[in-house]
Amino acid sequence: MFRRRWAAPTLLTAVAGLLAAGCQQAPRVVIEHLPADRIVPDPTPSRGKPAPRPKARRAKPRGRSDAAGAWTPRNAVARPWRWIVIHHSATDAGSAAIFDRMHRARGWDELGYHFVINNGRGQTDGKVEVGSRWAKQKWGAHCKTPDNAYNDFGIGVCVVGDHSAALPSSAQLRSLVKLVTFLSIRYDIDPARVIGHRDAPGARTECPGDALRRYIHATLRAKLAERQRLAGQ
Repeated sequence: MFRRRWAAPTLLTAVAGLLAAGCQQAPRVVIEHLPADRIVPDPTPSRGKPAPRPKARRAKPRGRSDAAGAWTPRNAVARPWRWIVIHHSATDAGSAAIFDRMHRARGWDELGYHFVINNGRGQTDGKVEVGSRWAKQKWGAHCKTPDNAYNDFGIGVCVVGDHSAALPSSAQLRSLVKLVTFLSIRYDIDPARVIGHRDAPGARTECPGDALRRYIHATLRAKLAERQRLAGQ
């Protein structure tokens, strides 16, 4: 009786076995001693469109600020302004909206000032608020005199706070210098015509307070004269 010998599996048989295995994991083949990766740059320049260059940022013109745009009336004929009259509110707090309500309660048509410079108690410290009169280039209701000239042709600026003994905050003073410089140059107002409320002829008031009035006469006017000189005025 002869024993049957089994032949070694052929290559075809092995492949069939792998296919039959389905999703079973195939044996892992380890390849060693591969050369290290090398990245060789393509010497041929790209023929596509060149990458766009970043746009250069336009520098702001010297002497101009973003705020100056808000201070320039757009749709009204400028009045022939002759003075800038500076006030204090004589209150601890305030804002354009608060003073507008107070002035209307007195029977006025709207906020009497053209600008309000805040002290941080009602609005941000140093913020310049533009009153509704300014956009319309409307006469003021802030400096009554016998001939009413300082209302008709005076720009009213109120610095919030009581400045009888203490100066406004440093932020308020910076804004005051910036605003009054812009207004005096734009409307050709001499520094001597930048006054405190009580400097107007016939005005009966202590406004804008002793401390702020001294600053106007001793410091603010000198700053304006220098800035007007540099602006070529």
